[in-house]
Amino acid sequence: MTGMREMGTNVGSVLASLMFVWAIFKEYFPYRLRGHVEKYSQKLVRFVYPYIEINFHELTGERLKRSEAFVAIQNYLSTKASSQASRFKADVVKESKSLVLTMDDHEEVPDEFNGVKVWWVLGKHINKSQSISYYPVSDEKRYFKLTFHKHHRELITGSYVDHVMKEGKTVFVENRQRKLYSNNPSKNWRFWKQTKWSHVYFDHPATFDTLAMETKMKEDIKKDLMKFSKGKEYYAKIGKAWKRGYLLYGPPGTGKSTMIAAMANFLNYDVYDLELTTVMDNTELRNLLIETSNKSIVVIEDIDCSLDLTGQRVKKKEKDQGDEVETDPVKKEKKEESDNKSSKVTLSGLLNFIDGLWSACGGERIIVFTTNHVEKLDPALIRRGRMDKHIEMSYCSFEAFKVLANNYLDVDSHELFAKIESLLAETNITPADVAENLMPKSDEEGVETSLNSLIEALEEVKEEEARKKEEEEVRLKAEKEEKEKEESAQESVKIDENSANSVVKENGFHK
Repeated sequence: MTGMREMGTNVGSVLASLMFVWAIFKEYFPYRLRGHVEKYSQKLVRFVYPYIEINFHELTGERLKRSEAFVAIQNYLSTKASSQASRFKADVVKESKSLVLTMDDHEEVPDEFNGVKVWWVLGKHINKSQSISYYPVSDEKRYFKLTFHKHHRELITGSYVDHVMKEGKTVFVENRQRKLYSNNPSKNWRFWKQTKWSHVYFDHPATFDTLAMETKMKEDIKKDLMKFSKGKEYYAKIGKAWKRGYLLYGPPGTGKSTMIAAMANFLNYDVYDLELTTVMDNTELRNLLIETSNKSIVVIEDIDCSLDLTGQRVKKKEKDQGDEVETDPVKKEKKEESDNKSSKVTLSGLLNFIDGLWSACGGERIIVFTTNHVEKLDPALIRRGRMDKHIEMSYCSFEAFKVLANNYLDVDSHELFAKIESLLAETNITPADVAENLMPKSDEEGVETSLNSLIEALEEVKEEEARKKEEEEVRLKAEKEEKEKEESAQESVKIDENSANSVVKENGFHK
């Protein structure tokens, strides 16, 4: 025991001496001499330490996007961590039916490939800096470090790394949980948030089977989506970015958002809900696009309401410049602050976002616009090539009603269906209104009660449309009569003026 203590004391003394000598060396030796010594000392260390280390960083390209290699390694090691690591991070996927364990920070997990042993460590650097607003910003950089003996360099850097990438992608597909992203306000990128997007797990239950729409139209959309998802080589052949645009238009309540959810579930894509009003300018819009992943749907809902993209902003600005200059310093400061906060995304920037050069960063991406008023959109925004497929989400048809009846009441036919079909042909009612009337209000209500409730609603809509039509006819008739009276009055005045002119001429002639 005493010998061990003496050995420990001696080792400590040697290390302290070496640290002292190294400090003196760095402080007083000439730079050139120091360089030679460090060079040969590194060679000596490599000779004594026969291991190679490779770092796989999480963020690449000046933090523009997450490394696919890092994600693949993380998924691959999730299968190893559960049996070999001692500290974990747990996550629930696949509708809370599966628990996935991943290695915690600074945890080491060994692996073996063709009889060769390697070690993986999840490292993390945290650099704290001071922002211009004097809030501390935490800059976290994670990486995986792979360590192996230098004799197996070719095997590990070739076959083993390829093996890890393939297995990691397979695990990702098996445990994939779709996500719904929303963009963070631009002012938070530097101060509070580390990424431009925040997400929740996407578990919307909508499918094409439950979507209230004609079967023929649904099948057409599904075929188009499937052709797109399998069209990587075709898009490369024709020289186009692997993306496709969809325009969903129609009255409120016709299922545009539900259609997007059905598309995401059908393709197993993530959804990025882009709120344009929180994007400061075209550059930040481009940066948001860069951070979207492959196999995703980028959605801009109510595009006609998101921003003024039809040139009226320029007119408004010119009008504002013509107004009186604000003299009150407090009001002037508030006005300038409001102008700075407003989005400066332009139509040109949005068009470049859809099909410019930056739109080719990544692949297998769908862009969806929704609107209630397609006539308000700039034709350049929705032309073919940008919005490739236009889908009209219209009022509820009888075929769409049968889908809803099956969803809500579990019935395929009923004696009241004939009357409902007749009423649907004569009225305009949205699928949302039909669904609300079909939904039972209590457990005691049966199928017939719900169908009668829908019939009453359809009859009320029919009466309301008839009343509006009658009011419109009365209004048009009144306008016509008023116009005829005005024309008659103008004609009378004209006749009186002509008569007066004739009298004047006659009197003048007699004089």
